[in-house]
Amino acid sequence: MKLYWVKTGRIVKRLFGGYVWSFPVKDKVAYLTFDDGPTPEVTDFVLDVLSQHNIKGTFFCIGNNIEKHPDIFQRVIDAGHTIANHTYNHLNGWKTSFDSYIKNVRQCEESILSRYTGFIPNKLFRPPYGKIKASQARTLCKQGYRIIMWDVLSADFDQTISPEQCLQNVVRNVQPGSIIIFHDSIKASVNMQYALPRAIEILKEKGFRFEPIAAPEPAR
Repeated sequence: MKLYWVKTGRIVKRLFGGYVWSFPVKDKVAYLTFDDGPTPEVTDFVLDVLSQHNIKGTFFCIGNNIEKHPDIFQRVIDAGHTIANHTYNHLNGWKTSFDSYIKNVRQCEESILSRYTGFIPNKLFRPPYGKIKASQARTLCKQGYRIIMWDVLSADFDQTISPEQCLQNVVRNVQPGSIIIFHDSIKASVNMQYALPRAIEILKEKGFRFEPIAAPEPAR
């Protein structure tokens, strides 16, 4: 029995209106996002697919993986994709104390900054599992972060579904402004490697184009 939703409902978006679930656009624009990398071979596959289609995506990176695989992280940077924060240790906010969670986000930010010499990183954050306490979210927003959730979940991490089902999860639910989640992780690799290139082709045939998520404007 799955414990997640593929398409985020309007009620959820209204209840948690302080988070970004999708974008209000009229054109057929969708936003490809990738969680949990960088990961050897898996992130490389994603980068190759995006390059073939001249697409820029948004990568929500785990700080510990950045430290372990700096060469792959550098490839993401060099390709011009948006880099975003996914905590240092992939923490579940509901199960983590306030101080530990905020410190872990900051630790990931420092990992990003260490590779972005002289550059201010995008203040975009996605909580692992989509689980974050209100107090944690408020503090991150005060620190300038924009909390990015999702409109369409590929569920590529679910090893009980087929790669074809993963593909259908995406192509049946994307609408203009949809934020789509894939994962550049070992666990998700079989489903993702099947679904991602096919979803791009199908959505392009339907007239969609893809853009990275922009960082919030700095406070004045």
